Amino acid sequence: MTKPESSDSSRARRWRLALFGLMAFLLFGCAGTSAPREHGALLSTAESEATWLGQWAQLSASAHPGKSGFALLSSGQDAFSLRVLLSEQADRRLDIQTYLMGDGLTTRLLLHRLLSAADRGVEVRLLIDDMGAVGQGQELAALDSHPNIQVRVYNALSLGRGTLTGRVLASAPQASRQHRRMHNKLWIADGALAIVGGRNLGDEYYSASEPRNFTDLDLMVLGPVVEPLSRSFHLYWNHGLAQPVGRYHHADGEAWRELQALLVEWFEANLDSPYFTELRQRYADAEQGPLVGRLHWGEGIALWDPPGKPAWRGRPTFSRTMAGELLEHAGEPSERLVIVSAYFVPGELGTQRLRELAESGVEVEVFTNSLEATDVPLVHGAYQVRRRALLDSGVSLYEMRAESESDDEGFGVGSSASALHIKALAIDDDRVFVGSPNADPRSVWWNTEVGVLATSPSLAAELQAMAEIGKSPALSYRVGQQASGRFHWQTVHEGETVRLVQEPGGFWRRLGARLGRITWLEPLL
Repeated sequence: MTKPESSDSSRARRWRLALFGLMAFLLFGCAGTSAPREHGALLSTAESEATWLGQWAQLSASAHPGKSGFALLSSGQDAFSLRVLLSEQADRRLDIQTYLMGDGLTTRLLLHRLLSAADRGVEVRLLIDDMGAVGQGQELAALDSHPNIQVRVYNALSLGRGTLTGRVLASAPQASRQHRRMHNKLWIADGALAIVGGRNLGDEYYSASEPRNFTDLDLMVLGPVVEPLSRSFHLYWNHGLAQPVGRYHHADGEAWRELQALLVEWFEANLDSPYFTELRQRYADAEQGPLVGRLHWGEGIALWDPPGKPAWRGRPTFSRTMAGELLEHAGEPSERLVIVSAYFVPGELGTQRLRELAESGVEVEVFTNSLEATDVPLVHGAYQVRRRALLDSGVSLYEMRAESESDDEGFGVGSSASALHIKALAIDDDRVFVGSPNADPRSVWWNTEVGVLATSPSLAAELQAMAEIGKSPALSYRVGQQASGRFHWQTVHEGETVRLVQEPGGFWRRLGARLGRITWLEPLL
């Protein structure tokens, strides 16, 4: 006769089963199926030049043979509208690479436009980092079910796909690889025009979020530099780390029709939303001028990390990283270096190099987030420990405020509440770099990144002018030291100059920053 279970052992067994069920739910999410993985090919020069965008790019460049054209996109509204325009004007292909994709007004409209482009025969390829796809598997699979759309996820795991908690748990056994992400942001239309910079897909990048947005920057490019950018996408798309989303999430062959119907219904219901209404008014205003302003011409170099970098063992040598290539091609600044980075963690070696430049007579300026503005206080803590050494050597430090007292769009501030998300360099009076990497160890050693180094005095002058706006006391704090050695933060409040002696930021932010000062954490931030 089987001995009956005691109530305690029965209860314990039920708890174990419940815990197993919870872990299974968190880790497994949606079951996947096999999906074909076709090798993608680059558009030929003839194919690209035969498109409407290709012809427009040729016409624009006709007076500048051999040169690339560049336009800075500081306005979130302009950056969003240009992506919509490229989606509507593309004839052959749209290649989109992003670290993450949020849900909101801008993403839904872009998905609506991508489906419309696919309906008229445009090949759409979306490559998203797998961590950025958490919780969106079914929608991405539905998008992928369209015969002209392919969606691939990068550095994927088959477990933990339903929630961020589940993904983190599933990543633990492979932490040495899974903490490395594809951070690239790239948008290429017909192999003729490209957008590179800091913006992911999400409302906060396009001045559509309430109440807080990112101050960000993109670079639109055309001409010879687009071909290597297309090649970089091609290498990532065909790499073994890029897998069809259909291998992890199943959708029937007509799922895209339901998604499209939902997006059409949503768009019609939100057509008169404040954001879309403001966009219509913005571009109906003759004084607003064209969507893309003056094109600057010069030499462009496309730079990117090798696509297999997340799978490498240990830390790579500097020369194998995009940061190493950037240093090699950009050369040493002789007069001025401006670093604009949302997350600034120079480390010991970076701090020493910036000090040497400043002490040799180079004007070095750094613009990053303040503690009150940053969305990652932990990273700010690693920067805090380097501030004194930088200031002592003559490096100028500016930190963006969480609440501005300016409505100047010259720096891309989309609302009074904002956080810096720009990743850019200005070198002397002729070189500019805009891309996806921050000035931190994570961007150098662990993530993959992409960007463009441009040599163009007029483009450099425009970026320098933007930086001057950003440094204004209405938008940022100027960090300095008193005679006693204490730091102060100089800014304006209601039109009056003020000097704060306590770093702006609440208790929890200070606590997070304190954790970021732990020495062994710095190389991972």
